[in-house]
Amino acid sequence: MQLLTPAFDLAAFFDHVRRADHRVLFLDYDGTLAPFHIDRAKAVPYPEIKAILPSLLRLPHCRTVIVSGRAVADLARLIGVQPLPEIWGSHGWEHLSADGTYSLAALDEASVVALRRAGEILDALKLPNLREDKPVSVAAHWRGLPPAESDSIRQHVQRTWAGLITGTRLQLNPFDGGLELRVAGRDKGSVVTEILAEFASDVASAFLGDDLTDEDGFRAMSDKGLRVLVRPALRETLADLWLTPPNELVDFLVRWKEASR
Repeated sequence: MQLLTPAFDLAAFFDHVRRADHRVLFLDYDGTLAPFHIDRAKAVPYPEIKAILPSLLRLPHCRTVIVSGRAVADLARLIGVQPLPEIWGSHGWEHLSADGTYSLAALDEASVVALRRAGEILDALKLPNLREDKPVSVAAHWRGLPPAESDSIRQHVQRTWAGLITGTRLQLNPFDGGLELRVAGRDKGSVVTEILAEFASDVASAFLGDDLTDEDGFRAMSDKGLRVLVRPALRETLADLWLTPPNELVDFLVRWKEASR
């Protein structure tokens, strides 16, 4: 555990968690709650996380929210706890509430056509596990490939997808190990802003994430709470605290749970 913002008082933060009227815990999934897996369908949570997550969901006056780039359907299958937590998937375009209500923002026709074409470009490369379809995006994954091959794929995908953007609401979004063509207008920061705006009284909050897309969440948190980078190696980040998974992550969640009681 390493404090990245020297002025941040971690003891005072957890004291705030204890005293606050409300608490919100934002959790990224891949790379945070679950280790990366070359086969994305097998990226299940760390065993320690599966053990502690149900108790986090039962905390009084605490809203535990999964915020991920994955589709809600994928997360619901992988998380492995019942009842499911509140989930914001596809970078905030999909929402599954704690009571099971699902919603998805509408797409314009030009973006739908461009996303279909983006998927066809990936299929033409004939590489397993390269393509991931989501309700508002298509992602290309090259994590685990040799550096020369992944760099060649990255250049090809970025060049061809860039030609699809004109006349759509799509934008290119790099992430750790891939590139995503996604509808602009929402991101993980949008989720943070929307949820925290619902609370009129005192709220303690923390956002835990590992990827470049989690920086949107960190940016939206700003001075509203604690920003936590969760990954084996430190990188440049807006986060206030760095944890390595799974042990330091679990220690943090236990401390959050105890303070929330």
